[in-house]
Amino acid sequence: MFIEIKKANKQYGSGETAVKALDNVDLSIEKGKIYVILGPSGSGKSTLMNIMGILDRQTSGNYFLEGEDVNSMDDTVRSVMRNKKIGFVFQNFNLIPRANALKNVTLPLMYSEHRPKNAKEIGMQMLELVGMADRATHRPNELSGGQKQRIAIARAMINDPSIILADEPTGALDSQTGHMIMDIFHKLHEEQGKTVVLITH
Repeated sequence: MFIEIKKANKQYGSGETAVKALDNVDLSIEKGKIYVILGPSGSGKSTLMNIMGILDRQTSGNYFLEGEDVNSMDDTVRSVMRNKKIGFVFQNFNLIPRANALKNVTLPLMYSEHRPKNAKEIGMQMLELVGMADRATHRPNELSGGQKQRIAIARAMINDPSIILADEPTGALDSQTGHMIMDIFHKLHEEQGKTVVLITH
């Protein structure tokens, strides 16, 4: 099993004001498949994604990623694991305003253990993959919502992650652009065998 989460609980605060975001959640993700996690706002979807993406820790329960116990890792190891194995796509794109598309895409390589010398070349390959090579020098404010999300997907792919976690990736887009973004995820899954988890309401 690629990801295995057992009896995960996540609580914010304590006492009478405590909010339980996750309640005994079990989740198994197989490698090379595409999953959709559905639920209304406030149902704990993003909390679950943050735990899966090693951005947050659950209050209790177990989390294994490719057989490794994530709970037992210190923050440095967790950070390396996250950068190497997981690609993130967010609803609000999370692009750096002052950086052009290519710099935004290659940003995760800055944090990798062995930064490749051909970072720009790899970045251009990722932009080509999502049909955005001709926008490499454009900054986010010069791009449409759909173009920004394609840049975000290219950035998520730059370290050749084992899994892509997408939190409401079409939430800020019109339906036609949203369909186009979903097609890219299907393409990554079908042509590259990527494990994809999409979170949506």
